[in-house]
Parts: sequence; C-alpha cells; structure tokens
Amino acid sequence: MPYVDELRRQLLVAAEAGDEDTRVIAERLTAALEPAARLTLLDTLSAAADEITRDLAPGSVEVRLRGRQTDFIVTSPDFDDVNEGGHPTSPTHQGDVAEGQGALAAQLRADAEEGGTSRITLRMPDRLKPLVEEAARAEGLSVNAWLVRAVANSLDTGRRRPESRPRQVGRGYTGWVR
Repeated sequence: MPYVDELRRQLLVAAEAGDEDTRVIAERLTAALEPAARLTLLDTLSAAADEITRDLAPGSVEVRLRGRQTDFIVTSPDFDDVNEGGHPTSPTHQGDVAEGQGALAAQLRADAEEGGTSRITLRMPDRLKPLVEEAARAEGLSVNAWLVRAVANSLDTGRRRPESRPRQVGRGYTGWVR
C-alpha cells in the first residue's frame, strides 16, 4: 500500500532531525510498524466497504488484497432487466410465475434507494456454495445480490410456484428418537 510506504518515509524524515542512534531506532520501529499499519488500513477500508454496502444494498462493495495491492469490487444492483412499469424485459426463469414481478422489482428498487439493510449469517452445505456462486456469476450479480433476489422471489406470494407433485400423506414420521 503506497499509504503505508508514505507513512514510513515521513517517520524516517522526522527521525533525520535526531542523531545516528535516533535514525537507527526509527528504521527498526518503522520496519516493525509496517505490518500493523497495513492491517489497520485494511481494517479501516473493510469497515468503510461494509458501511457503503449497507447503503448500496442489494449491491455491494468488497475490499480485496492481492499482495500489496488493494482493490475495490463494486457490484451495483441490477435493475436493467426491469422496465419503467416494474415488469421484466427478459424472460422469466423456467417454472416462475410471471405475476407479481412488478411489485417485487419495485420493492427491490425502493429498498436499494432507502438503504435499509440487515446483516445475517448464512451457513450452507459445501456442495451448495459453488452452485450459488455460479448462478450469481451467470446473472452478473454478487452472491449477496443474488441471494437477496432469490429470497425476495421466494417470499413474493405472486411468484411462488405451485406444488409440482401432490404431498404424500402418511409417509413421514415426526417425533423424538432415543
């Protein structure tokens, strides 16, 4: 990070005012201080990205560290597939019922503008995670934005799919096992 290098340089310049022992101590301190300063800056950038993500939801901002380079990955909410009336411009996914999409898109748009979000922790099976990541990538969304959309679609009563097979009564067991 160039900021840490600049901090180190400034500390060494300040130490130039002292004697040789002061300069040697300053060099040792800056060498030891460098990893802590990098970590502190990364923590600060991560906290800022989290705060921006809360305001940008369902979009997101991620901070990625590659060697000494810090990158920001910004994923905007994708409303390009929704027209002014709130209806999709692209075909619906197989099995989806088209009714209710306008209300869902309008609600997602309103939530994104208001910025109100809540943080949860989601644990999913290891075999499911790559499938979710691939589905999000295929739609050009972050995993978070894809999950928000999937949950919203699932909860939107107008989009719920009818049961494809009748429930089988009397085939299950409920209770405690010792």
